[in-house]
Amino acid sequence: MKITSTQLIARVTTGDDIPEQDFRHVAFIGRSNVGKSSVINVLTSKKDLAKSSSTAGFTKSINFYLINKNFFLVDLQGYGFAQGSLKERKRLQQMIEWYLTYPDLEDKQLIVLIIDAKVGATDLDRQMLTLLKDLEKKVIVIANKIDKLKKNDVKKQIAAIVEEAHPYAVIPFSAHDKIGVPALTKEIVSQ
Repeated sequence: MKITSTQLIARVTTGDDIPEQDFRHVAFIGRSNVGKSSVINVLTSKKDLAKSSSTAGFTKSINFYLINKNFFLVDLQGYGFAQGSLKERKRLQQMIEWYLTYPDLEDKQLIVLIIDAKVGATDLDRQMLTLLKDLEKKVIVIANKIDKLKKNDVKKQIAAIVEEAHPYAVIPFSAHDKIGVPALTKEIVSQ
């Protein structure tokens, strides 16, 4: 699949309606500073489709991009940022859960959970994995930033993430070196 068109359709907050078109959703989620924007941008070949913020948790909306007039790429907020009030962290968590449990999307959602390969799965990543399993979501896990690992550590870190993410498929990924892009594209197309 080659991405030939991207169009921002909506910026949605809790209580708004999700765009009603009958398209599949490929939703990207991960902890703050995991490289979610870089993954989206390299996947779409758009330098600044998804913008990262210097202020973690700054994103106030869930962004819906129509890709090839075929499916929605959904950019969810990052979770787990250290700064910000407890109220703000709770608001972000509620928005994520609101989207994941939105009526009539159960069969349309594919969740791409991004985990930092160097850091490994954090407690917050484990909580997200548990939530996704409990909700019986279709999930692909990206082990991002493998370019930041020493060559000797790649297999060990990927194996640890595979164990944590079971039963979901894990794709080693580097937005910087464009490793994993064809594998992720294939998974998105086949769903």
